[in-house]
Amino acid sequence: MSGSEQKLQTEVLATFDHSGDQRLGEVLQAVVRHVHELVRELQLSRDEWLGAISFLTAVGQMCDETRQEFVLLSDTLGVSSLVEMINHLGAEGSTENTVLGPFYLPGAPGRANGESILVDDDPGLRLTVAGIVTAVDGTPVPGAMIDVWQTASNGRYAVQDEAQSPENLRGVFTTDGEGRFEFQTVRPVVYSIPDDGPVGQLLPAVGRHPMRAAHIHLIVSAPGYVPVTTHVFDADSAYLASDAVFGVRDSLIRSFEPDGAGGLRTTFDVVLTPSP
Repeated sequence: MSGSEQKLQTEVLATFDHSGDQRLGEVLQAVVRHVHELVRELQLSRDEWLGAISFLTAVGQMCDETRQEFVLLSDTLGVSSLVEMINHLGAEGSTENTVLGPFYLPGAPGRANGESILVDDDPGLRLTVAGIVTAVDGTPVPGAMIDVWQTASNGRYAVQDEAQSPENLRGVFTTDGEGRFEFQTVRPVVYSIPDDGPVGQLLPAVGRHPMRAAHIHLIVSAPGYVPVTTHVFDADSAYLASDAVFGVRDSLIRSFEPDGAGGLRTTFDVVLTPSP
């Protein structure tokens, strides 16, 4: 680093020394150090700098009330997975967490145990998901909430697709007195993350595909326990080894077996960590 470059960085860092929010000042100083180092390492040209600004501007312009392109960018860079790994307080033996994704919408309808989350007609093969929620010591957790959502067989979530009912393939279930839950759905499909925006244009430019392995989303929570955001992955799915958002965990992969009635069935038990 040249003397003038060091002087510039020192001057910028010093402007955050007296931040009223100590953590904000700490974060911004770290950002400055790393960004300055990145610019020096790459010897960034003016055109490249402007291109980066234009890309981030386009990412922001793609965001709306149901789509978060910055979350998508974070997902495809592995940052979302890293944040989840760092922040999840799950003890050894608890269910692994993974990314929330850009299309979670709170306020899904409550549904009775065993009910279907499918509201619209769908050609997909019917699937039953059943399990039990326990603590790490094996104690069942009654009254746990399981917030579930997934795409339809066309590979789109209800929040993306005006043809779907707003509550299609979404629901919140509550475990019974033995910690058990069950819901009906359709077999999840592989699908492309949104590729009509700047993130979708970036991936093929660097030789990457936009596909996600087939999965069902779950957020499992209960009073006195650390909530977990997780997925159920189909063991027969493509892209398990190259999921576009780095969300696959081996412990979350399940086989979907024939249920004897023309559909499929799988078991997904969830283990929660007591709150610190």
